[in-house]
Amino acid sequence: MDLDEIVKNLENIARKIRLQIVEMAYLAGPDRRGHPGPALSIADLVVALFFHVMRIDPKNPMWPERDRFILSKGHASMVLYSALAEKGYFDKDILKTFRHVDSILQGHPDMRKTPGVDMTTGSLGHGLAAGVGMAIAGKIDNRDYHVFVILGDGETQEGLVWEAAMAAPHYKLDHLVAIIDYNGWQSCARVEETICLNPIVEKWSSFGWNVIEINGHSMRQIISALNLAVLHRGSPTVIIAHTIKGKGVSYMENDNSWHQKAPTLEQLEIARQELMLSGEV
Repeated sequence: MDLDEIVKNLENIARKIRLQIVEMAYLAGPDRRGHPGPALSIADLVVALFFHVMRIDPKNPMWPERDRFILSKGHASMVLYSALAEKGYFDKDILKTFRHVDSILQGHPDMRKTPGVDMTTGSLGHGLAAGVGMAIAGKIDNRDYHVFVILGDGETQEGLVWEAAMAAPHYKLDHLVAIIDYNGWQSCARVEETICLNPIVEKWSSFGWNVIEINGHSMRQIISALNLAVLHRGSPTVIIAHTIKGKGVSYMENDNSWHQKAPTLEQLEIARQELMLSGEV
């Protein structure tokens, strides 16, 4: 399969994942609201990881040599669950139980409940530190797996993120890749109005990271950045992915009211039409 075919295939999967996210949010309803906006913004990144880059085995979720994935912005769990189901870790019908009391798919990822989840996340700021620990363990155990961590941009205002950012280059964790979902929003306001992150490239570079800046919705740029990150030696890599919150659904894009909200049936149908896919809820 050449690059054009790979990109087209991944883009098709991303559209399918986006539709599943909106369907899950609809089924959860207003009482068990999911977070569609933050999930949609990272769909392309998650698809590239799970369907092109990472070494994983759905039939053996605890395979010791597997690459690890941490969704530090755990509230975006719908995109992870959809990718895991699409990959074959569990039946897709289970997606309909998202956020139900007895479901294996809770509002935030839980490694004790869900096959394929490598780290329980929810309280923001912890994911990168956990990734550092996993990467150090890989070196100690002489394993060559990579650890990929997706963080929200607002999340990087947390102090623990920067403690981890200092530790990773110190231990030369070149098999650790952080990906920042830079969509410009956090739960209640724009990131720049809360605590501005800029100059973000210079900050991460000054901490000793290999920095790559991309359009987080260009599958070609995502693939290229991840390939470069995997091959890089001597220091960890951070990919700053510029994204749009709610990407793929017109009425959700850049509208922060969709940070945590359930669509109506009419809104679900609009999303289906826009994503050029059909399916039954």
